[in-house]
Amino acid sequence: MIVIVDYGMGNLRSVQKAFQRVGQEALITSDPDKVLQAPKVVLPGVGAFGKCIANLKERHLIDPIYRFIETGKPFLGICLGLQLLFTESEEGGVTGLNIIKGRVKRFDFSNKGLKVPHMGWNQIKKSPKSEVHPSNWQR
Repeated sequence: MIVIVDYGMGNLRSVQKAFQRVGQEALITSDPDKVLQAPKVVLPGVGAFGKCIANLKERHLIDPIYRFIETGKPFLGICLGLQLLFTESEEGGVTGLNIIKGRVKRFDFSNKGLKVPHMGWNQIKKSPKSEVHPSNWQR
């Protein structure tokens, strides 16, 4: 079972359908207890950084996310969901969850070699120097 955090915005159904397509059961919830009890959690993302943080606070989901990550169980942030894990965002100077030390910055649009926005599928690969905990996301 994979729990997808519902904070009132984001691509929840797309993420759920992607997991279902590969045979994984995925539950969308804003219930803090279900987040804490989950074997795997995904924080999806579409929207504004500040609004998302405000929604997480309003739904009392910030502490359960911290506590879940401390367990070492698999956690995946997608797009804005990953950005929220950083210390802060350049977008409005909003403070993030500070799980990953760093600042989310805007793309440098002067580099014409970058396709922005990037729409498509990529693979997640762990760098040998990464501090990301190993996980077992495949069946």
